[in-house]
Amino acid sequence: MSSTPLKPPVLVGVDGSEAALAAVRWAAVDAAQHGAPLHIVYGIGAPIDFGPGIAFDQIDYESFRTAGSAAVAAARETAIAAATPIHPIEVETFVVDATPIPVLRDRSKDARLLVVGTHGFGALRRGLLGSVSTSLARHAHCPVAVIPQPAEGGTDRTNGPVVVGVDGSPGGALALDVAFDEATRRRAALVAVLTWSEFNRYIPRAEMQNDAEELLAESIAGYAEKYPDVRIQRVVVEGSPAKHILATADHAQLIVVGSHGHGGFAGMTLGSVSQAVMHAAECPVIIARPHD
Repeated sequence: MSSTPLKPPVLVGVDGSEAALAAVRWAAVDAAQHGAPLHIVYGIGAPIDFGPGIAFDQIDYESFRTAGSAAVAAARETAIAAATPIHPIEVETFVVDATPIPVLRDRSKDARLLVVGTHGFGALRRGLLGSVSTSLARHAHCPVAVIPQPAEGGTDRTNGPVVVGVDGSPGGALALDVAFDEATRRRAALVAVLTWSEFNRYIPRAEMQNDAEELLAESIAGYAEKYPDVRIQRVVVEGSPAKHILATADHAQLIVVGSHGHGGFAGMTLGSVSQAVMHAAECPVIIARPHD
């Protein structure tokens, strides 16, 4: 008797914080929407260097395991509560004797999506992102979703669009695939943003604008037929990609960018743009990394 194999899981890292629980809620909803299981992982080791004078044998791992067990138990309850109104999901929890970054990176090889949370907004989050989220966004083996902790009294983004950065590169094409899939599942509009720059291009601005509009049209060709329920808005403008993606996403519920932009349109290299957007966005961001 054969059984149907499970879909690749949505993987989420937790550390017992409220920011991690926000990531768990988002990950559970995503798993329910895609009919995928959810794996919740707590890495016992600290995500930063121990510093001089602190030896590994001085770490009280039993306390870490106790804290980890409590964290994944709370995360499991949170996940089930978030997913159940959409669709019940299978939830597995893991407390692992290793630091979070290598554990999540290695487990991302078999995941559909890796989800991590961040603390706060603006400059504070930019500092905290350096330890976990930035590393995983660069080195994970699957797409990475970075989920900011909601601010009290923040913008209601429930009905906002999905915003995607486009540049004509393979990374940009992958971002479009992810963005259209997310938009149709969320019943949201999609805003496709392509920017251009005159840097080292000695042709009239009107011609560069026209070239950019043609590239965007080519990039999204076919998606309207595949996703007829998704309303598409096009934004083509001169300037900084990150700046215009963030401005366009002022009320967005999700931003999607590619992890690499090499070979795409001049002035729109999403490899660096994804980092800038991830550090400053006040809504979830998916870095559309290819599956290894």
